[in-house]
Amino acid sequence: MGRKDASTIKLPVDQYRKQIGKQDYKKTKPILRATKLKAEAKKTAIGIKEVGLVLAAILALLLAFYAFFYLRLSMDVEPDLDPDED
Repeated sequence: MGRKDASTIKLPVDQYRKQIGKQDYKKTKPILRATKLKAEAKKTAIGIKEVGLVLAAILALLLAFYAFFYLRLSMDVEPDLDPDED
């Protein structure tokens, strides 16, 4: 007998889910489709953080490349002019 009583009581969560389901059912298909596309586009969009990180990485590589060749070439150059050579 306890089982019959337990099944008739609805949890507040179930009532809430049922209410949400009714609201979604009232929406038309184009609205639901547009909402899904908007959410998917937002999820897959490239953010400003990612663009900034890529630009920072490229800048760091260019700076390292420049520094490597600057140091490499500055050490190999020997001054050929002596001030006492006259």
